[in-house]
Amino acid sequence: MIDAANVARSSTRRDFLRWSARTTTGAAFYSALGSAWARPDDSVAGQPMVDPPGIARHPAMFWDRSEDRIAICRLCPRQCSVPPGQRGHCGVRENSSGDYDTLVYGALCSANVDPIEKKPLFHYLPGTEAFSVATAGCNIGCKFCQNWQISQARPEDIDSQTVPPKDLVSSALARSCSTIAFTYAEPTIFYEYMHDTAGLAREAGLGAVMISNGYINTKPMQQLCRRLTAVKVDFKAYSDKFYREVCAATLQPVLSTLRTIREEGVWLELVMLVIPTLNDSSDEVKAMCEWILKNLGPDVPIHFTRFRPMYRLTNLPRTPVSTLEQCRSIALHAGIHYAYAGNVPMHEGENTYCHSCGHKLIHRAGFRVTANLIVNGRCPQCGATIPGIWSSSKALSVGESLHVPC
Repeated sequence: MIDAANVARSSTRRDFLRWSARTTTGAAFYSALGSAWARPDDSVAGQPMVDPPGIARHPAMFWDRSEDRIAICRLCPRQCSVPPGQRGHCGVRENSSGDYDTLVYGALCSANVDPIEKKPLFHYLPGTEAFSVATAGCNIGCKFCQNWQISQARPEDIDSQTVPPKDLVSSALARSCSTIAFTYAEPTIFYEYMHDTAGLAREAGLGAVMISNGYINTKPMQQLCRRLTAVKVDFKAYSDKFYREVCAATLQPVLSTLRTIREEGVWLELVMLVIPTLNDSSDEVKAMCEWILKNLGPDVPIHFTRFRPMYRLTNLPRTPVSTLEQCRSIALHAGIHYAYAGNVPMHEGENTYCHSCGHKLIHRAGFRVTANLIVNGRCPQCGATIPGIWSSSKALSVGESLHVPC
């Protein structure tokens, strides 16, 4: 079992090269290549290749092989063409002599027990805890990433512990968690581990949630929805320019993912980190809300959260609370039933109110639920059905049966 207190910490390149010099194959290749590490296509002097610490190799899903042994990754919209011995953009998927592998199958660099509200998921089993895990890597590059030490790292660069799916499920059960959350970095890049673990989790009576940037192709997302019980997507901005310049990605694939999750019937919540001068204009927020209403409906909650200077975006101030309040007001007036203000502890925008009568249903103090008045999924004041996942039995009924062939 993994210790829930194990938190990611970065190793230095010097440590990596020191390890390399002690191995049969390391000295010949890794020291010479330094940070531009790529696995050689063949072994050295007849010796089998030895992966550096942090690598947990496993066959990848969703890829094609070309005639010249180039692996074409079909997992995310980048569609990387990866020659033998090289990796895709995410740095954790590698062409090994014509076969495509993930290098982070269970290579956990962070594991913690978190309140589900921290994800944030406000309409999913409020007041419960999630066993939250991550590996190294990401398929986009947000300049404001709060977990950049692991999301922008390669697996050999940080400490990790290999934890098989069944052991992770056992750890979550032992800690009385209701859910396993794939979070912190981008779960898409450790898709195979998430896919297998989520299946075992549901068989064991646990939920499985994905906290994602939404940058994933439709077929993998559809297959994953058969196993997940909820998804939270960081909706960075309703602007392709923002995605390209600030996140090194594009908008349209994220919009497609949101539609797919909604169509598959998995509970969905959205988060928009509101960054001064970059994505905080009223017109853009209105346009985003109009798109959400048209494509996802009024019952998908959206969290407008406060930015603080981070990583490569330290030249901007914290988001004024008044800006979050304005964004929340725009969403509610547009017809979105549940809009929240995040990263502002004790603000009224943290609470859940009935969309029909306005009665306060869930009171929150930071990530702690202090009162939950919802009864059998309904408002006790007016009887309106409150959209969400309010019981473990409902969570485990989400999506298609695991017995449906993948």
